[in-house]
Amino acid sequence: MAQGIHLMGAATEDVVVTGLGATTPLGGDAASTWEAMLAGRSGISAIEEEWAAGLPVRIAGRLAVEPGTVLDRVQARRMDRCEQVALVAAREAWADAGAPAVDPERLAVVIGTGTGGALTMLGQDDVLETSGVRKVSPHTVPMLMANGPAAWVSIELGARGGAHTPVSACASGAEAIAMGLDLIRLGRADVVVAGGAEACVHPLPLAGFAQAKAHSTRNDEPELASRPFDVDRDGFVIGEGSAVVVLERAGFAAARAARAHATLAGAGVTSDAHHITAAHPEGQVRAMRLALSAAGLAPRDIEHVHAHATSTPLGDLAEARSITEAVGTHPSVTATKSMTGHLFGAAGAAGALAAILAVRDGVVPATQNVDTLDPEVGLDVVMGEPRKGALSSALTNSFGFGGHNACLVFTAAP
Repeated sequence: MAQGIHLMGAATEDVVVTGLGATTPLGGDAASTWEAMLAGRSGISAIEEEWAAGLPVRIAGRLAVEPGTVLDRVQARRMDRCEQVALVAAREAWADAGAPAVDPERLAVVIGTGTGGALTMLGQDDVLETSGVRKVSPHTVPMLMANGPAAWVSIELGARGGAHTPVSACASGAEAIAMGLDLIRLGRADVVVAGGAEACVHPLPLAGFAQAKAHSTRNDEPELASRPFDVDRDGFVIGEGSAVVVLERAGFAAARAARAHATLAGAGVTSDAHHITAAHPEGQVRAMRLALSAAGLAPRDIEHVHAHATSTPLGDLAEARSITEAVGTHPSVTATKSMTGHLFGAAGAAGALAAILAVRDGVVPATQNVDTLDPEVGLDVVMGEPRKGALSSALTNSFGFGGHNACLVFTAAP
């Protein structure tokens, strides 16, 4: 009976964000990433390594701070880069939340990723082909498995309420946060550490995206290559990194006098069932509407949208039309991938970080590299300088290959 009462209460109780962590091309933590976004700095640079010399794409958003410099050396050697960045971001988020004293069975982890340990898989395959089986690392499997980031974070924090891994391409990080919301509202956890991680800057993904004509080829001006909503955009720029948030049942956070950055008011997750790479606007619109409904908000209540906006010619326009249909043209809109590049499985979590901080601090970062706004966009895109002003709500969009759509709504902290 007591458990039933707890479940009923959890289903209606607010969920707040008490911890933030990140490591991105803009900075080694959440604060430096946010400061760089507001300053309009670019984290995209030329790939100088010899392996990139013959590729049609030679630019990427590389990490500002190497994870190996902040992790234990022996531990780092047994982890894929994707696992490393997840652990770095999770440690920061957990510390920022004040390391909640929570029953381990009421603490869950949800870390999404698009490719998981791709660098390990590709690297160890090279070792196998060139040097033979005896040279393959015995740590290969736990390093390449997609659930590795969630597993490492759960081990670090002693979380025994579940370690989950949504793998939904570029919507993975946002879907992880949506799952965290569900876990708390269903009464299965009091605290959830949720986010996304990705690290796959490698010749094969770069070549594949180049062949698909999805990646920008502005090799001579990397800082200008990612240009969401600009009339001359020619594709996204691959990036790497992680962003993680700590979600708490509001009553649990209040009982320990925890500071809340924002409230996670609602989430919407849909699938297009349409095409493996081409998005269907209906799925995007439904996801936004579901998120609004879950948050108990009307379209007019949304004051800011952090757009998925990867800088592709078709994708940006499709999203702009979806935003117009689901929310309207009144909110301010920004696209921070213009600075970070596209973090794939971490993108939705990085977007959530930017939206949370926009609501908390009352300032929206400007979208960079918009020299001429595409006249078909029809949205209030923030350009030039950051836009200051109190915000009560923000919506974030994340869309991925396979027709995955995940949208989140954040409101001001209570």
